[in-house]
Amino acid sequence: QVQLVESGGGLVQAGGSLRLSCAASGRTFISNYMGWFRQAPGKEREFVAAISWSGSSTYYADSVKGRFTISRDNAKNTVYLQMNSLKPEDTAVYYCAAGRSRPNSDPGNYGMSYWGKGTLVTVSS
Repeated sequence: QVQLVESGGGLVQAGGSLRLSCAASGRTFISNYMGWFRQAPGKEREFVAAISWSGSSTYYADSVKGRFTISRDNAKNTVYLQMNSLKPEDTAVYYCAAGRSRPNSDPGNYGMSYWGKGTLVTVSS
């Protein structure tokens, strides 16, 4: 089992920045890829970003490319999502997830095995 706890969400004005953190505990050695997903009110959960175990490979949704940066500190078992130039449409609950492979297109769980409970990000206009 892997436990994931997100933090860093909050209220920010458009154009501002936030950094989300996800602390992993448990059998973290079995988790290769870490990812961030989000779910806006009334919408399905969507992929935001993912990073491989080594950090050498990163992936982003088109909607956040150039604005968001995913990174990880394996010594701290923590993954981060730096969000800059935030827009009102970025408002959502952000979830951290872990899995043995890169997230796929399965809209159910995107192939990820473990999920956190989420942290709310609200961007005001």
